[in-house]
Amino acid sequence: MKPLTLFSQMIIPCFILLTVLYGAYKKVRVYDCFVSGAKEGLTVVLHIFPYLLAIFVAVKAFQASGILEYIAAGASSLLISYGVPPEVLSLAVVKPLSGSASTAIFTDIVKTTGPDSTASKTAGVIMGSAETTFYVIAVYLGAVGIRKTRYLVPVCVIADTIGIIIAVIVVKLFLE
Repeated sequence: MKPLTLFSQMIIPCFILLTVLYGAYKKVRVYDCFVSGAKEGLTVVLHIFPYLLAIFVAVKAFQASGILEYIAAGASSLLISYGVPPEVLSLAVVKPLSGSASTAIFTDIVKTTGPDSTASKTAGVIMGSAETTFYVIAVYLGAVGIRKTRYLVPVCVIADTIGIIIAVIVVKLFLE
């Protein structure tokens, strides 16, 4: 086994062992603290579940509605005129909504266009630089009970849009 592989496989178990040993050294009841944290974790899960369910239903409704295909068909000629692969539009639209759906779209782009294509490179940069904004908003704001998000959603959508535009520019400048 390669040393780096062994190191990467052992880092988390070693961290856990060191945490337990440090807790024992400081005379902390480690197991009781662990159980207490697990109880709090369940409370958080129960608290944010409605928000996760809402975002899941919204993403599935968006996917099933066929709106994405209409957007892609309407914008493909504009994208091509700017030299942007039209395949990445679906990824750019879905990425702020769902990480798993965007991973599936990314995988499809790589399979259909090849790993060295401009579409795959652009999709890879988008995957690495864009956020699943609506999921994050649902989970984190739901966990702390923030309900007033007047400016948050528009700012996040603008930030995602700018990030995706910059991803396209970076691929054009450095990876083509």
